[in-house]
Amino acid sequence: MASSGVHEQLEITACSVNEDGSITVNESDSFTLMLNPQNYKRDQKIKFSNDKALGEVGNQKRFVAMDDDKFAFEAILDGTGVITDYALESVEDMISSLEAIVGYDGDTHEPKYSRIVWGTVVFYGRLESLSSQFTLFKPSGEPLRAKINMSFVRFMTDEEESKAANRSSPDLTHIVETKEGDTLPLLCYRIYRDSHYYTDIARINGIDNFRQLPAGTRLLFPPLS
Repeated sequence: MASSGVHEQLEITACSVNEDGSITVNESDSFTLMLNPQNYKRDQKIKFSNDKALGEVGNQKRFVAMDDDKFAFEAILDGTGVITDYALESVEDMISSLEAIVGYDGDTHEPKYSRIVWGTVVFYGRLESLSSQFTLFKPSGEPLRAKINMSFVRFMTDEEESKAANRSSPDLTHIVETKEGDTLPLLCYRIYRDSHYYTDIARINGIDNFRQLPAGTRLLFPPLS
């Protein structure tokens, strides 16, 4: 690490999300690449919808939300010993160590949270994909070098996500998955601040009995005109 505080080597560190949505970084549980990626990719997309607002006749696309922010890179893991600044470790052990930090969490039944730091980049996310291509081997067949490709999906706290997408706005399209005890008037009040739209929402979603909403039902709430 440089004296300026900028990470010279890409480092992936395990994180946990607290009940209040804040993030705790486990500095002792990290993986540092011995060879930095030659490049990395940031992918940000914007979602639009053709759904019409209540009473609207136009066909203009409406902003829905910011899609998942992704961070991806390709790197080399080397177990030949030619890089003398690091303790000699097999490529398979390196991949196992990496998977232990970013892989599946059996306790939460979800991918683990990670922080990626390199230079001025600081990215919090969860692993979307990890692929390994082995390119050099011992005579015994044991791999000595591998090229890995990793992609992470950004993690945001509820507060950050709400600010980024402004998802509480009644002027945006909402897709809501109902929970036990939800009713259409209640959901309409949460989104539109007016429960009287429930008959329109029932019609749009083809609901005959709005008083009985099974948990897990996905409902469309179009923007107000």
